[in-house]
Amino acid sequence: MLRFIIAFISTFSVASAALAWGQTGHRVTGEIAQSYLSDEARAQIVKILGTESLAEASTWADFMRSSTEPYWKNTAGPFHYVTVPVGKTYEQVGAPEEGDAKTALAGFAKTLKDPKASAEEKALALRFTIHIIGDLHQPLHAGNGTDRGGNRFNVVFFNQVSNLHSVWDSGMIDREGLSFLEKSGWLKSKITAQQASLWAEVDPLVWIAESTAIRDTIYPQNPFISWDYPFAHMATVNTRLSQAGIRLATYLNALYEAPATK
Repeated sequence: MLRFIIAFISTFSVASAALAWGQTGHRVTGEIAQSYLSDEARAQIVKILGTESLAEASTWADFMRSSTEPYWKNTAGPFHYVTVPVGKTYEQVGAPEEGDAKTALAGFAKTLKDPKASAEEKALALRFTIHIIGDLHQPLHAGNGTDRGGNRFNVVFFNQVSNLHSVWDSGMIDREGLSFLEKSGWLKSKITAQQASLWAEVDPLVWIAESTAIRDTIYPQNPFISWDYPFAHMATVNTRLSQAGIRLATYLNALYEAPATK
């Protein structure tokens, strides 16, 4: 009966859109990445985005989901996530016909390297790339294909009706009461040179496999969750935000790596 009540209320009170990390988490990832950009990557990003920082650009793809333009209404939705059923790998299932976050990331890389692409096309590709890399580090953006990445897994989080996806997007992060600059500053101060080196992985398949493994461990048995849930999982949230920041910078550094001179 309690699960029925939760589900009923959730239908009317909880948005079902998947917005990984929420605004604070995405901006944290962008702010961490900003500190690890190479000079070449930084220069190329300025050419495209001007004074817009990675933190500012990181939430644009979610903001544009409200646009009435056909691209945002009919095409870009699947670019925020991948689907990997339990017991499978992304390599085994691949992308659906409409594409997903991994295929979109590859397409945007081609646009960013294309000298014929317009300034507008490059800006879209770069902003979406920044966003996707954050998305793929939120475990529920590697969904299992049964509950829309936890959006249909209803919970009561600190006496508020919610869903598991929302708890991971923003619930646990926002309860800390930190700005994205405070949160990113705290996390950056704890990233060692060794960790930054170990985390410098540009293959999205690695990020997806990590998120899938984490995803299968975070579903609570009791839908009423409070202090015990962040206590068990906040360290993972912090690690994924930090890894996403390092990997965003590493990915952009590799993308804009200066050609070797002969």
